[in-house]
Amino acid sequence: MSIPEDPSLLEKIEKIKGAIAEKEKVLVAFSGGVDSTTLAALAFEVLGDNVLAVTLDSCAIPKSELEDAKRTAKQIGIRHIVLEHDMLSNEMIRQNDPDRCYYCKKLFMRTLKDVMDQEGLNVLLEGTNASEITGRRPGWAAINEAGDLVFTPYTELGITKKEVRQMARHLGLEVADKVSNACLLSRLPYGAEVTNASLRRIEHAEEFLLSLGIMHVRVREHNDIARIEVLPVDFPVVHEKREELLSRFKELGYSYTTLDMEGFRSGSMDEVL
Repeated sequence: MSIPEDPSLLEKIEKIKGAIAEKEKVLVAFSGGVDSTTLAALAFEVLGDNVLAVTLDSCAIPKSELEDAKRTAKQIGIRHIVLEHDMLSNEMIRQNDPDRCYYCKKLFMRTLKDVMDQEGLNVLLEGTNASEITGRRPGWAAINEAGDLVFTPYTELGITKKEVRQMARHLGLEVADKVSNACLLSRLPYGAEVTNASLRRIEHAEEFLLSLGIMHVRVREHNDIARIEVLPVDFPVVHEKREELLSRFKELGYSYTTLDMEGFRSGSMDEVL
């Protein structure tokens, strides 16, 4: 293992491990991204088989992300289960309410609480980092309401996304530089009904763009219009593959395809709020 550039990072790692050790038996909400993977690796180092990583298989998660989570859990060596999760059973989520992340997180935690009860686990470890709790965050409000059920060590210790990536590199985790990916519902306008069909269409559209070697991709769906967000540096790639892209997007059911000239940015659907 290489030593992190910031010596204080080692101290933060030890503080996380110490706090986790006090919980004795924990469940890690595991998406396979850098935040949850780093947390799971630290928890497994401290508690071994007293840690269970759980991934919820829902319509909001691309199948490639689910496979990544399975592979990453196996690399860590942690106990891991995947549960089917019908998030569209909640009307507020299905109608893509502006506070849908609140309702989604509530449903998410109820599902994981059932697993904790069955497994005799004490605390749910959740990987929200200190970079993610500013601005409008309905999901974070739901976590706060959960009280002692949930422990978020990154926010407790003020650990940013950049520091989590540094920790992941220190631990030798392959996900250290993995691109962050929001749930597929964030590609739809608020108030637009969410269907499995629309989410799968978005997933396939983004897979096509990723196959071109573009790393940062969002396909925002506005009825039969696909609004593509990529970094400006990748605009030439989209232009070069224009005919192939249009053909694929029409196959998927989009009547019109546009390139957003502002480029890739997280949370662009929030700009209307």
